[in-house]
Amino acid sequence: MKRSTLSLTLLFSILCASAAPRETLASNQSAQKLKTTQKKSIDIDYLLYLPDDYKKNSNKKYPLLLFLHGAGERGHDINKVRAHGPPKKIDEGESFPFIVASPQCPPDSWWDPDELLLLIETLEKEYRIDPSRIYVTGLSMGGYGTWELATKFPEKFAAIAPICGGGKAWLAARRLQDTPIWVFHGAKDQAVALSESQEMVDALKKKGHQNLKFTVYPEAAHDSWTESYNNPDLYSWLLSHKKS
Repeated sequence: MKRSTLSLTLLFSILCASAAPRETLASNQSAQKLKTTQKKSIDIDYLLYLPDDYKKNSNKKYPLLLFLHGAGERGHDINKVRAHGPPKKIDEGESFPFIVASPQCPPDSWWDPDELLLLIETLEKEYRIDPSRIYVTGLSMGGYGTWELATKFPEKFAAIAPICGGGKAWLAARRLQDTPIWVFHGAKDQAVALSESQEMVDALKKKGHQNLKFTVYPEAAHDSWTESYNNPDLYSWLLSHKKS
């Protein structure tokens, strides 16, 4: 197996990036690292998946899917991120037409939208990413992170898919009017109440959002993500959206 290290130093508005080989998985999903200084030190480990034909089509640009894990996968062991969602499916042999980046949140921390944006911008410099087809999805803490990241940088994303999360409904309703959104939640979730997603959806509907889907699993508890990420329609729906 091969791996690669991505080192990056950012001093205020000056951004310099470099990549070096690291261990590569047979599934084309490899462990990566982003190090930077931007008024503070930033150090992000992440899994990176490249589509099977990435090296064959040197002129082709690919959509990017950013996956944000839940609180249980925080830490310094990047393999914990493989437990759920797209990283799990990739390790099981699933092929995706996306470049998939799956960062790991440090222990006792929360998703930082500025750091995530820096990761996306770095990936755009290092890989052939179509800037009109960047998507974000996440579960639980990552669902909250999805809402927060998209709300802060709505111009960046062609579509988002938060799962059992929540956020600032009034702000999302104001800033995500033009962003296609598919929300998922389990009706019997006792870790993150269904009302968290419902509040977001209601606020968006009140503002007249025209491209909003809300899937509630009547019998699901907190794990509403397994069925969501096993659904091929989710990925087809994401790919159907492109920023003009």
